[in-house]
Amino acid sequence: MSLNLPTSAGAPPVVVQVEGEGALFTRPELKAERVSYPVMTPTAAMGVLEAIFWKPEFTWQVVAIEVLREIRQFTQRRNETTDLVSLADAASGRRRVNTVANRVQRNAVCLRDVAYRIHAHVRLREHANKPESAYRDQFRRRVTRGSCFSQPFLGVKEFPASFGPPDDKEAIKVTEDLGIMLHGIDYTTSPPSFTWFTARLDQGVLHVPATGIRAGVLD
Repeated sequence: MSLNLPTSAGAPPVVVQVEGEGALFTRPELKAERVSYPVMTPTAAMGVLEAIFWKPEFTWQVVAIEVLREIRQFTQRRNETTDLVSLADAASGRRRVNTVANRVQRNAVCLRDVAYRIHAHVRLREHANKPESAYRDQFRRRVTRGSCFSQPFLGVKEFPASFGPPDDKEAIKVTEDLGIMLHGIDYTTSPPSFTWFTARLDQGVLHVPATGIRAGVLD
């Protein structure tokens, strides 16, 4: 199946296939319990890409995510904390969380036995000293070898992801509206800001727009 994805510098996106026994891509509008989107989110896909290959000379732009296995859910009880800090405080180390004193148990609706195919472009920063093709080739070599800077995970660290080159497995034949989904987080603002988009699964493919809609800042 041809996805007709946009090219960058005349080249198609790089592709990596990821899978795992479970995943949790939390919907932000549900506070009492964690409920996963039925598919991987762009921010989770970017986390996987950066775990495999990251350089300060470029950023990743996810353009599409294919869902390769039937969407199945299960419920898990997880320990969480009620004491939360802002991203700015966490990044600066100004305040730490006492997880023991503020521990609670909550149910989470997770995904079981998942597999995705991520398509993404390399976007060079101003100080990059190599062409896009050099970073794309480095990424492909790392995927082929199974090399990564840190263990990729699927939404939360309890669900590690394995990865490798893409195969020819077709996406599931499912189409549904997914609602509002986080597009990206801008850490250059203080406090960090975030953008959103209206997500839709089209014949098993989540197409990600180049930009999202800015709708506030993270507390």
